[in-house]
Amino acid sequence: MHLDNDTFLRALRKQKTEYTPIWLMRQAGRYLPEYMATRTKAGSFMGLATSPQFATEVTLQPVDRYPLDAAILFSDILTVPDAMGLDLSFVAGEGPKFSKAVRDEESVRALFSPDPTEKLGYVMEAVKQIRKALNGRIPLIGFSGSPFTLATYMVEGGSTRDFRLTKNMLYKRPDLLHKILDVNCKAVTDYLNAQIEAGVQAVMIFDTWGGILSHADYLEFSLDYMERIVQSLDVGTDEEKVPVILFTKGSGAWLKELGNSGAEAIGVDWTVGLKQAREAMEDKVALQGNLDPAVLFASEDSIRCQARKVIDDFGMVGQGGHVFNLGHGVDKAVLPESVGILVDEVHKYSRKYHQ
Repeated sequence: MHLDNDTFLRALRKQKTEYTPIWLMRQAGRYLPEYMATRTKAGSFMGLATSPQFATEVTLQPVDRYPLDAAILFSDILTVPDAMGLDLSFVAGEGPKFSKAVRDEESVRALFSPDPTEKLGYVMEAVKQIRKALNGRIPLIGFSGSPFTLATYMVEGGSTRDFRLTKNMLYKRPDLLHKILDVNCKAVTDYLNAQIEAGVQAVMIFDTWGGILSHADYLEFSLDYMERIVQSLDVGTDEEKVPVILFTKGSGAWLKELGNSGAEAIGVDWTVGLKQAREAMEDKVALQGNLDPAVLFASEDSIRCQARKVIDDFGMVGQGGHVFNLGHGVDKAVLPESVGILVDEVHKYSRKYHQ
């Protein structure tokens, strides 16, 4: 399908672009009043996430408000373990909870990789509806959590600050954790392939918690499984190939290894310089990032100044290969006007690098 604006996809392929494209993690979220109105209509977060109509509505809200260069499917990474029967709910003020945690041999044995077209059919229907609603305006990004990040929620039973139960399993029973990761790896691969078949034009793997691991443990328990997924995705070939983005929060120690992962692009957070990342990865892949999300609480002048710093840090006159993003998601307390300022500055200022 012809795209009116394919700048994002061309940047991921390291092709020449007229400017640096921008989209934002959590661009459809609680900072937007229209999102909150839809969420109220849906009755709950799960009511929102499991309804193709509502998911389509909130996916389009930020791209209708701002001239963003990509839309991202509205969903949640924890829909995958929910489809495994762990019973996900969101408790006000506490975040996600699973009524069934995975902590022993019996619960690990009971895990299975769900059929995404059956158990997660509402996601595929949302992809189709969003693609239809976008009508070729900009590309749609699909996504999943990484096997390790999903495992942390499954073992802990929800959010955690210390990852005590996960680390306990990793060091006492690494065989059990590897079994969880094997199931998650197949589940994520099947899920992303189903999203691609439904129509997403790029996919991203969110490894939010890989950065909590030691150097060697990250390679064994996180990156290895993400590499397996990248190798197993039905991404097509040539210009129709669906680019893959890997993002580990806190990935500065593993830039070289990430650059050799097989993914087209690597997302980095604000603790890593883009020039430093380019050099570590020898310009083999595109980069995504990496403004500190807290910048969006600053004044207009400061937002514009910090955006220019990120673009200057990447540099590379006349070449693509950079997708502007935050180093993590948009905070719920950010003013919508601040996001508009950021998008405007990135589009205007970056053009000097693309002439």
